[in-house]
Amino acid sequence: MTSQWFWLAVQLTRRIWVRASLFSLLAIVAALLGIALSPYIPADLPTKIGADAVDHILGIIAASMLTVTTFSLSVMVSAYSAAASNVTPRATRLVMEDSTTQNVLSTFVGSFLFSLVGIIVLSTGAYGAQGRVVLFGATVVVIIFIVFTLLRWIDHLSRLGRVTETTALVEEAAAKAMQERHNNPYMGGSRLRHDAVIPAQATAVYASQIGYVQHVDIGALSDLVGDQSGAIYLVAVPGDFVDPTAPLAWVAGVQADGVDAAVRQCFAIGDTRSFDQDPRFGASVLAEIGSRALSPGINDPGTAIDVIGRAVRILAIGTETGEDRGPRFPKVFVPPIDIGDIFDDFFTPIARDGAAIVEVGLRLQKAFLALGRLDPGRYGPHALRHSQEALMRSEVVLIEMDRKRVEAGVVRVRKLLQAPI
Repeated sequence: MTSQWFWLAVQLTRRIWVRASLFSLLAIVAALLGIALSPYIPADLPTKIGADAVDHILGIIAASMLTVTTFSLSVMVSAYSAAASNVTPRATRLVMEDSTTQNVLSTFVGSFLFSLVGIIVLSTGAYGAQGRVVLFGATVVVIIFIVFTLLRWIDHLSRLGRVTETTALVEEAAAKAMQERHNNPYMGGSRLRHDAVIPAQATAVYASQIGYVQHVDIGALSDLVGDQSGAIYLVAVPGDFVDPTAPLAWVAGVQADGVDAAVRQCFAIGDTRSFDQDPRFGASVLAEIGSRALSPGINDPGTAIDVIGRAVRILAIGTETGEDRGPRFPKVFVPPIDIGDIFDDFFTPIARDGAAIVEVGLRLQKAFLALGRLDPGRYGPHALRHSQEALMRSEVVLIEMDRKRVEAGVVRVRKLLQAPI
């Protein structure tokens, strides 16, 4: 599992201003490179390549990149608004962290600063004839980079902010978190069973703020225990809402100064949930997309059906076989994710809001049938429960002909799982 410092660094690199600043710094260095390399350029080379033309080229780049950057920013804001209104506000963060959009805007801003710095230095005469050659070469490289970026941006604009594209981003984030949790079921620690008894001498560590747990540094918690015979029992995991009245963890047998404060520092708490260590958040956001699509104002059952298929793909990750590597931090005990909770996150909102739409009801039954086949032992009971609950909701609003079609789907699920009909 990643340390908290590394996790914070990753969060920082997802900010658009960080990437734009790095591109801008690189552009400034490239523009000033001509001054440092001018002594190594042959004196007769400037007359051969016509380096004086660089003044006009830089002027064109500066004017065009400022316009393109302004236009791209307006497109980006429109895409954020479309994602918030047509999909869900919870997905806007993923659209904002889209690497292609950030690279494009950073390239445009960096190119503008490159041309601006080049024009300023040219006006001072610091380049000299040889320095102009270096600047000319760097300008040609920047132009090629701009053309490639523009072509990529045109292709990306056709998908930016659309419902399908944004839903795919949510699925990717949810699948990544699910895969990470499947590979490390207890985030690298040992399993804390639901019926486990916390030692009587253990002391509770409470949160110092109110919010959602976004990240837990299991490695740092293990370092607090060290070679001692104690252990740390997690109560709050990523995605849980915490407050100063509920414990984050129980600490037993750990002798150290300021251990409570050190344990709190291993928990990153924020105002919103994060996709990274929280597979249930991705499931909730996907279900919210499907539920919103079923609202009377949007009336898009196709998106809800698409979300159901994505939910099956994500849950299928939990059925993959992998090597059991054992706990990396055996003295930190972490509770497992309840499969029933993930089923509730995925399917309850869609089954509730799509009860009156027979196509959604049938697709739900097909999803439960597929999940029952994938893992009858773990997924079967939950698939059967949700299959029956979906039917109960549909029976209230569907006409008899459509209700019988949904009932046939439930019968197939029951037969597969050998449940009484």
